[in-house]
Amino acid sequence: MSYLDDPRVYFAAERTLLAWQRSALAYIALGFVVEKFGLFMRYLNLSNQISTIHSSISAFIGLMLILLGTFISLLSAIQHKRFLKSLSNQEVPPNYFLFMGPLISYVLCFGGALMAAWIVSGFVI
Repeated sequence: MSYLDDPRVYFAAERTLLAWQRSALAYIALGFVVEKFGLFMRYLNLSNQISTIHSSISAFIGLMLILLGTFISLLSAIQHKRFLKSLSNQEVPPNYFLFMGPLISYVLCFGGALMAAWIVSGFVI
């Protein structure tokens, strides 16, 4: 329980949540790029040196990065909600939408999960 009675405590926690969201988004974007790079190399097919195993490894690594970003996004939202419960009424800014930060994390998590499902469906086909 915090006893600072200062709204800046909440804003510091929100900045931390935003930093975790940026990290999660970076992992998801990097995973997408890595996954698509394997597909690009397969289409480029430089003198048949690129095998499908290398493309599959690229897709697997990309999928793992996307899932890591999704997991980070979900955990950061859960941690932020837990921290909000420990704040006193003086530390919470009045008339402020407290749900916006975690909502963005949940949307990012859902988008990452959809992207991962899309990549996995490409493996099955």
